Amino acid sequence: MPSSRFFRSVPTPDALRQRTLQGLLLCAAALLAWPAVGGTYALSGRVVQVADGDTLTLLAGRQRHRVRLASIDAPETGHGRAQPGQPYGQAARKALADLAAGKTLTLRCYEQDQYGRDICDVPLGDGRLANRLMVAGGMAWANRQGGGKYLRDPGLADLERQARAQRLGLWRDPKPVPPWEWRWKCWKALETGQSTPIC
Repeated sequence: MPSSRFFRSVPTPDALRQRTLQGLLLCAAALLAWPAVGGTYALSGRVVQVADGDTLTLLAGRQRHRVRLASIDAPETGHGRAQPGQPYGQAARKALADLAAGKTLTLRCYEQDQYGRDICDVPLGDGRLANRLMVAGGMAWANRQGGGKYLRDPGLADLERQARAQRLGLWRDPKPVPPWEWRWKCWKALETGQSTPIC
């Protein structure tokens, strides 16, 4: 009689379905992890909300993605008394909404930040980038926070200089405060009970 060690049992249909499902889940997990390792990735969907001048929500299928526009920082809109908004914060939110709200777009994304937001360029489908238009219109800064480590598009510095020279948007203010300084000098000061002249 042959030894049973040479014969494999035939899997049941349920066991085959379970193995197939496990294999598909592993493949899906690998594909989801790939963008973080392999450079840029695309997100396609409809813009369903604009929170401020550099943040929107994209509905891709049934999943909502909070998106932070890459390379720019717009004036803060504010979050109650403890975190008051900046001048031009609401104007920047409206400018981004006018460009993108309700549109179906395909974004070019780089990574997720510590808040789980996708960091993306926002092409508008006509060859223009919302990121660049916000800076060119004086509705956002080229993001130089952290010595410029968030500035993926070096051409934004020139667009910012042009907007400043033409006194567009926030550049009408004689001394606009960049949002990265506002968050620190205003919000942190209020949080610790210190007085601050900028807010």
